[in-house]
Amino acid sequence: MAAADELTHPAAEDLELAEVLAALGHPVRLEIVRMLASGGEASCGEVAPDLPRSSVTHHLKTLRESGVICRRAQGRKLYLALRRADLDLRFPGLLELVLACRSRPLDSESDEQPL
Repeated sequence: MAAADELTHPAAEDLELAEVLAALGHPVRLEIVRMLASGGEASCGEVAPDLPRSSVTHHLKTLRESGVICRRAQGRKLYLALRRADLDLRFPGLLELVLACRSRPLDSESDEQPL
């Protein structure tokens, strides 16, 4: 198994839309992305402090392997950043669209009339 500082990230040209959308499709991962989009870097412990460590590790691995985030080590800490430039280069407007959308609760009122 590779050490934390040896992890590779997919190149921008290798990002696949299906993998990016799958990574962004989970509510926890979407919130992590929203948090990273509002600032620069965050440490792994800051992104989802209320979740078990194993769950956070799984979500961060999914985001990293899909190319949504990158991770860098500094001393004993790991820092995360959104790969905004790479995502915008590969899929123009996708990230802004995803970040602008807010999920609506299932029981919320809708403008649509029942059939």
